[in-house]
Amino acid sequence: MTLRKHIKETVRLALPISVGQLGHVMLGVVDSLMVGRIGSASLAAASLVNGIFFLIIVIGIGLSMAATPLIAIAKGSDEFDDCGKILNHSLVVNSIFSIVLMCGTFGFSFLIPYLNQPDDVVRLAVPYLQVLTLSVFPFILFQTHRQFLEGLSLPKPPMYVAIFANLLNAFLNWLFIFGNFGFPEWGLFGAGIATTITRSTMAIILFYYILNSNKLKIYKPAFNIKPLDFPLINKIISIGLPSGLQYFLEVATFAFAAIMVGWLGKTQLAAHQIALNLASITYMIILGISAAGTIRVGEALGRKSLIQIRRAGFSALGLASVLMFFFGIVFILLRNFFPTLYINEKEVIDVASKLLIIAALFQIFDGLQATGIGILRGLTDTKIPLLISFASYWLVGIPVSIILGFYLKLGTIGIWIGLLTGLALVGITLSFRFNNKSNRIFTSDQE
Repeated sequence: MTLRKHIKETVRLALPISVGQLGHVMLGVVDSLMVGRIGSASLAAASLVNGIFFLIIVIGIGLSMAATPLIAIAKGSDEFDDCGKILNHSLVVNSIFSIVLMCGTFGFSFLIPYLNQPDDVVRLAVPYLQVLTLSVFPFILFQTHRQFLEGLSLPKPPMYVAIFANLLNAFLNWLFIFGNFGFPEWGLFGAGIATTITRSTMAIILFYYILNSNKLKIYKPAFNIKPLDFPLINKIISIGLPSGLQYFLEVATFAFAAIMVGWLGKTQLAAHQIALNLASITYMIILGISAAGTIRVGEALGRKSLIQIRRAGFSALGLASVLMFFFGIVFILLRNFFPTLYINEKEVIDVASKLLIIAALFQIFDGLQATGIGILRGLTDTKIPLLISFASYWLVGIPVSIILGFYLKLGTIGIWIGLLTGLALVGITLSFRFNNKSNRIFTSDQE
């Protein structure tokens, strides 16, 4: 397959995955847009809680992603029965782990008052995080079935569910945030209820589709774990847990950045939330390319084709770089307009517009790191990328944020420059890692 054909196939897979990913982040964007209408304190609380929530839940997301390369490799090797087996064992691992995540999410709500945030933000944030705890299990259930379909190169059903979910979430927000049709006016807490109902609906729809689709019967997706394959469970955990921890380190970096920005005041925190919301939209689109890279590299690995592995990986990296460069230009040109979609407070808009310039600069590096993680996962290489992420974000990025933001008095701008530094380092390093790893995948032992 030529490089041009690889790019075409990557786009074909990435587009519905990106729309689905965008559907997920748009749930949060719509929440922020609607919550922002009731004040900056609610918007700041949403920023804080969403950062904490995904800091915890992202480990489960990474664990669920282990199924994608394993299923892609099995499909590439024509071992169709193994695809359903991987799904079912992933469900066992992820269901058990989701209980741990629910306990962690609920428990963290009691620590929010000790994060040195404004009192009105804390008062709104605690119950919001507690109600979001109920959405953890359905979220992970949906994510597990989604990874199964993406591993089979069938990303459209999750995309359709995500589109429907946005319509449902917006309607439920309208009911529960503002108290329409006789419902109580719950504000931010109402947004949490709407999100929980929406995520539960998404899980039920996708679960029903997989069990009843004639197209999927060849893969035997019906739940059956007899006998339990403990080596497979160990393999899922050994690939998925480092992936989850890598995402944890990344999300933790931005969550800690939100906490640091919160020390500067609720105006800065609200601006941070707006800029991060916008950056997360482009990031979720790039995650589609990353997931497509995982699938295509995994299938090529199953066929044991070195040249196709490298073409699949580098076509994904190139596509991500071009797309993120374009997004960076858009951020710069519309930096004064985008914040007005969220809030009418001039001080917040002024700070957010400055942050969008930095967000524009780290777009390419964000694309490289997200896609690099994906194509390395396609090679089932997750442990070294975890170490690279730790060093880049926490030994370089966060210290730079602290020095620039507080010691050199650059405030929120300095904190974001630190984030840019970490992203640049991890993106460049992972790209070199894939080049070296893919060259010797069939000539040396796995690391």
